[in-house]
Amino acid sequence: MTPSLSQLFRVLALLFSITNTVVYAAAFTVTPVRSTLSLDQKISSLVVSNRDSEPAIIQLEALAWSQDADGKDVLATPTVFTLQPNAKQVIRVGLRRPPVDGLESTYRLFLTQVPPPPKPNFTGLNFNLKMSIPIFVLPKTPVDAQLNWQLQSTKDGQLTLTANNTGVAHAQIITITLTPADTEAFAAKDVSGYMLPNQTRHWLIKDKTLAVGTKVHLKVQTDKNEIETDIVVE
Repeated sequence: MTPSLSQLFRVLALLFSITNTVVYAAAFTVTPVRSTLSLDQKISSLVVSNRDSEPAIIQLEALAWSQDADGKDVLATPTVFTLQPNAKQVIRVGLRRPPVDGLESTYRLFLTQVPPPPKPNFTGLNFNLKMSIPIFVLPKTPVDAQLNWQLQSTKDGQLTLTANNTGVAHAQIITITLTPADTEAFAAKDVSGYMLPNQTRHWLIKDKTLAVGTKVHLKVQTDKNEIETDIVVE
């Protein structure tokens, strides 16, 4: 069966979006959208549901987030399973060893659909998707992200907002609002995403012009707290 244009848009939308509670992949759902492990919680569970009319074979693989190296410290089971139509499968993620103290460890759990053998006379396209679920392993001692911000005016008059995480834990950016002195507040667009330790991200803010030296109040909503600080356009 050749996918329709609307089906292709659904696939593309999946690859670039994530909800607060469920990840959708065509006829598949995974909940919750991330897993957190610690010394007190060494195992967590995720539920994969098949909303399709055909069985699907799903393969699990855990990788270290930053280097795509083998996630040998994290175990995900079952490693391969067949999901019948309208069925659900509980998968478990656990630690092979105690967490490293003083540093949050980050992994990604990939769920990959194993392609089935083609049916006779099949001439269309099969989309076998890979989904990624973040796994955060908390150390015994509480740690946090440390975000440093910089706002620069570009040569063409636009703005570039830069964040650098100098902490030892991740931060998930949800919203960013900037309020220049004596001017209405505006929100930076398409900012949602994770920032790992020692990671830097840049956001180009179009259609906004501020003079160098302008004081701006910055409000950032993360998955852990709300950050407010004043920065100056450079």
